[in-house]
Amino acid sequence: MLDDLKGKGLLIHHWDTDGITSAKLLIEKLGKKIVVNKTPILGNYFLTAEEIEECKGFDFIIVADMSLPKENILKLNEQTNKVLIFDHHLGEVIKEVFHHNPIIKGENPDLFPSASWIVNDYLNNDINLFSILGIIGDHEEKIKKNPKFKDIIDNYCKNNNLKFEDLHKMVYLLDSNYKIGDKKAVENAPLFLLENDRPDDILRNKTWNENYDNLNKEMEKQLKIPEEKIDSILLKKISTPYNIISTITRKVAWETGKNTIVINTGYFDDKDQLYVRSTKTAEPMIKRGKELGLKCGGKKEVLGAIVPKNMTDSFVNEIIDYLKK
Repeated sequence: MLDDLKGKGLLIHHWDTDGITSAKLLIEKLGKKIVVNKTPILGNYFLTAEEIEECKGFDFIIVADMSLPKENILKLNEQTNKVLIFDHHLGEVIKEVFHHNPIIKGENPDLFPSASWIVNDYLNNDINLFSILGIIGDHEEKIKKNPKFKDIIDNYCKNNNLKFEDLHKMVYLLDSNYKIGDKKAVENAPLFLLENDRPDDILRNKTWNENYDNLNKEMEKQLKIPEEKIDSILLKKISTPYNIISTITRKVAWETGKNTIVINTGYFDDKDQLYVRSTKTAEPMIKRGKELGLKCGGKKEVLGAIVPKNMTDSFVNEIIDYLKK
């Protein structure tokens, strides 16, 4: 499919490590056919009307590691000859385009832990640093509970004189670009990795290390805010201009083992960021969010959403009721 693509292409990718490494692998494969790579407005799980307008004029469009709303995809499909999606999030198969997502086709999510792994597998590449970094970006230490991928990562580290902690640090450095809100740096990251593909190139990046230090200070500040306990659920409210809600949620949920809901009121002026990590499947919550007209998505245990401030409390209450059952 990729070998048949002609003309100039646009690549839209998620802003985190998994999205960045997926983009790197795709650009490496397609070379100069990808003339632009971009990420949506940081924090948005959708494209605005203005962003969709900017997607005109390309012969093909690839979306990597993003479950964009169906209406976004269909609009893009009207504007180009071909749309291709490589993803691992929950959603529906969009039959009008090439949609490669084993998870929504019924495959075991444990066998497809990241978009980078799915892309790398589709390309028939050997296991490499970037296929692995996407996995660790999405699962961190928890991937060690997945026997197949624990062995894959252990073997990769052994063969390349690396430790798991080195890979973990690389993820945090790559993620630092979106967490500080630097969209251009996110979009430049896949291009940087094309020319700087050694672990030390990432680990010694001066700007990313400065970001990392500043973000750690903000994380410590926000983690000190106590959570409200509702049965077996932890509800945490933060206010920060940094895009760290997923990291905060993950840290609280994994350290406590409890259902965790985090609301960030400080990222958008008129909307709240909402993130949930659940011990139950998140699919009904994601479906409900979409029924309410919210921009949301996620995986089997995760929901991320952008919610108008006047709807946050009611949607959170629905999530709490679901988690209590």
